[in-house]
Amino acid sequence: MRTRQSAVKAAVEKHGKERKNLLPILQEVKRSKNYLSRSDISDVAAEMNLSSAYVYGVASFYHFLDLEERGQNIIWICKTISCYMKGSKDILLALEEALKIKVGETTSDGKFTLLQTNCIGWCHKGPAMLINDQPFTDLTTEKVLNIIEEYYQKS
Repeated sequence: MRTRQSAVKAAVEKHGKERKNLLPILQEVKRSKNYLSRSDISDVAAEMNLSSAYVYGVASFYHFLDLEERGQNIIWICKTISCYMKGSKDILLALEEALKIKVGETTSDGKFTLLQTNCIGWCHKGPAMLINDQPFTDLTTEKVLNIIEEYYQKS
């Protein structure tokens, strides 16, 4: 794994120092360790000649730019009314039971963090969830448990 500063430098070199490139730079830096630390934000700000407050404002606006350490696989459960009406609560309960954690927590082995968000853009095929950037739709409790088992087998 690259050092924090080299990840920042590499992302800025790849995308350029223009303000319009801040989001892809933050995404790339976040990908290097699955979250953005305060130091990452300061380093990005320094490299791009932006204020740390501005970079933090952008980073904290987007739910996918985690500002605290997360597990290897981040599970986002959609909590919109349409997914809820299609059974997202049962999906969430099945995940909590299978992973032995509650929303906002990370498994003791660091493999999964379970979170909720207002929308992931798949409500028409709900209930839906994302694991990292991979969408899963038309979920059932059985389907979710199989997905989690597959992720455990991969790692």
